[in-house]
Amino acid sequence: MMPRPSLIAAAILLGLPAQAMAAEERAFDVPKGNLSSVLPMISRQAGVSISVVDAKLWQARVKPVRGRMSVEEAIRRLLAGSDARAVRVSATSWRIERRPPPPRVASRTPSPRQAPQPRAREPSTDTVAAAHEEIIVTASKTDLPYSHFAGVATQLDGGDLAFGGERGMDSILSRTATVSSTHLGSGRNKLFIRGIADSSFTGPTQATVGQYLGDIRLSYNAPDPDLRLYDIDNVEILEGPQGTLYGAGSLGGIIRVVPKAPDPREMSVQAIAGVSVTQHGDPGGDIAAIANLPVGDDGHALRLVGYMLTDGGYIDNPMLGQNDVNRVHVRGGRGTFRFEAGDDWTVDLGGIYQVITSNDAQYADKDAPPLIRNSLVQQNAKARYGLGTIVVMKDWGDLRFQSSNAYIEHRLFERFDATVPDGDQAGTVDIERLFSPYDVSVISDRPRVLDQRNATRMFVSENRLSRPYHDGLGWVVGVSFIDNRARQTRDFGIAGSGSAGFSVTLPARGETAAGPPAEIPQAEVSLRGISAILPGVTNRITEVTGYAEATVELMPDLIATGGLRLSHARLGGTAEGLAFALDPSQRATTAVRNETDLLPSFSLLASPLDNVRLYARYQEGFRPGGLAVDGNFVRRFLNDQVRTWEAGMRFGDKGHSLIDASISLSYSRWRNIQADFIDSNGFPTTANIGDGRITSLSGAIAMRPTETLTFELGGVYNHSRVDDFAAQILPVYDTAPGRLGRIPNVAKHAVRGSVNYATVIDDEDFRVNGWASYIGPSRLGIGPVLGESQGDYVDTGLAMRIGNARRGLSLTLTNLFDSRGNRFSLGTPFVEGNEGFLTPLRPRTLRIAVDVAY
Repeated sequence: MMPRPSLIAAAILLGLPAQAMAAEERAFDVPKGNLSSVLPMISRQAGVSISVVDAKLWQARVKPVRGRMSVEEAIRRLLAGSDARAVRVSATSWRIERRPPPPRVASRTPSPRQAPQPRAREPSTDTVAAAHEEIIVTASKTDLPYSHFAGVATQLDGGDLAFGGERGMDSILSRTATVSSTHLGSGRNKLFIRGIADSSFTGPTQATVGQYLGDIRLSYNAPDPDLRLYDIDNVEILEGPQGTLYGAGSLGGIIRVVPKAPDPREMSVQAIAGVSVTQHGDPGGDIAAIANLPVGDDGHALRLVGYMLTDGGYIDNPMLGQNDVNRVHVRGGRGTFRFEAGDDWTVDLGGIYQVITSNDAQYADKDAPPLIRNSLVQQNAKARYGLGTIVVMKDWGDLRFQSSNAYIEHRLFERFDATVPDGDQAGTVDIERLFSPYDVSVISDRPRVLDQRNATRMFVSENRLSRPYHDGLGWVVGVSFIDNRARQTRDFGIAGSGSAGFSVTLPARGETAAGPPAEIPQAEVSLRGISAILPGVTNRITEVTGYAEATVELMPDLIATGGLRLSHARLGGTAEGLAFALDPSQRATTAVRNETDLLPSFSLLASPLDNVRLYARYQEGFRPGGLAVDGNFVRRFLNDQVRTWEAGMRFGDKGHSLIDASISLSYSRWRNIQADFIDSNGFPTTANIGDGRITSLSGAIAMRPTETLTFELGGVYNHSRVDDFAAQILPVYDTAPGRLGRIPNVAKHAVRGSVNYATVIDDEDFRVNGWASYIGPSRLGIGPVLGESQGDYVDTGLAMRIGNARRGLSLTLTNLFDSRGNRFSLGTPFVEGNEGFLTPLRPRTLRIAVDVAY
């Protein structure tokens, strides 16, 4: 055992780095002015994060700071003589708040024998204060305070998202009522916000939700990459169309993930490891490491994140004699190097790579015992995502410049069961009709599979100049460039033992080729082993955009925001995998066109009473058109557009009031809706199905009866209809017309509640968070084939942690009641009706984890 003097000496030595860091001197050159204009400069020169609690302090006049000194001394000089004070939150973050008034002391006549002693001037409190920070909506691109933002913006703290275990996008879904998702599998899902949803599976249509990492767009018309949310500062969600600032693909809103930036002030290492046990399934585990490394003495730094996760399977397949088949493996990492180039220029070089491997599908049979699926096919999937970024930043007084550039590659492989149902010789994958005008028949007793591959590569660049909001004015102007290429190919295969063959009659030559697949001429059916390459499609888009938006305080307590975006896009598409004999002239297999869109926006926000804000907003969003496979050829679909009118009210200040609440009502008209449906060959395809309307009512309330206890409740109601079907779509829906009107995959209503308790026990932080979500009924897709119901289930969870900033032990329990539910009714799109499938919740799962930091 170490003697007591050694313990004291060790404690002193361990404390030296922190003390040295606190006293480290840096060079400052900050002019006087308003706090809003000089705060970004001193924050960058100090290498720390500084937030402002009271929005009225943004207009405070502050003093210049010049010379070499510690960060604490620089901030003290900056705020000297003002009504503000600085509070150290952590080693790399500070908070500026209004200085509390001096306590009132009852006056009394001093004793003649003892003169009153003057009180020593108290220094700024260097502790974590109880007050919460003012929310700044950085997704507005003008750092607009939430109190001045006309709309619904949700900010989720990165620590809260990681609390209880990292679950990727599921961590966001479990904390919001207005964001929903399909549940085909990790890395394969589509996201929806506020009832704007199009389809159940990934096709050539662009996403309805814009996803961003910082200011970098993550995808264009690919599924959610489901990046793991380790080392995240916060996540911002803006509801409703965001076309003016974010352009195409933001019909429902945006989700912006803000990672933690490299910190040049100190080295830190964090590690997290957990094991999980799933009832009725296999165990799993996760491990992650985060490192921050200063490089040199000039403000450079490197931040690295690496992780590996395995989710145990819980679906059994008796037909193949396999249990817990749907195990998922996730491997990935992220890195950012910050280079201080001098003269206030900062360059961030970053990259991400992640691979998600799903051993099998996660759906089950409705008519089988729970968590059972009988299938002759292992329906595996693999998603690979790579991203490289260069971000350049500079501040000029009140102005801020940022150039964000990235190259993305996203590949997805999916295998579906396309086996002929019992008693159905033709099957739903209608090869006979698919290769029309040939006379084709298929004879097989083997399982059938369809392999689909999506490959996307994208280059994006956005350059903008902004004036962060202060003194009643904020604005942003910018230009962006996107070049996106998305290719989708499909192979139909017959695998396993048994006999199989194609019989093809060639009307053009009047001869017949019969026998096993290898004998079919290459011109008619391209073969790889025992497979047929089906028609595919490549879509390309090059988009150039200019936009501007300004926020102005027209008069006290009345703020207006207006903007405009002009986009010009060149669209092109090519059908692939078609035999030349099928279309010798290549008619209807290629298309090129240009498209120009103008997207205005306008909003007003008024504060008639203290802590009460009313707002009205108009915004538009759009998605460009493209090509989709339809039988032997490709179908061209047009751009769709959403116009949304919204009004809402907010009461209270988040983090300050005993109660804060908000309510929002929006009405959207959706023209030329792009959606996927099952075509006459049994394959998913895309078309403009018609026009629709969506009414959405959402609300949230939070109550903080004590400093340690918080209750939250949120809900949404969506009413959607497709009220004007396109003429070419009506023949497909010749049955069940009453079921056609609702827009798919969005619950008619959803409710979420949570309780959070945090206290200190024997110098250790103790926190408990419990939540429950009810997801109402929804429909799988458009039309009778995809018209199956889903949803109507409750999801629950409980997480707790005890420890401190250096170490902790956590326990998480999800699906407390081990309920099944039906998150998603699509198992495979190639079995008619899909009435036999459901995607259950992950059974009750217990996770125990430890985390350490140095």
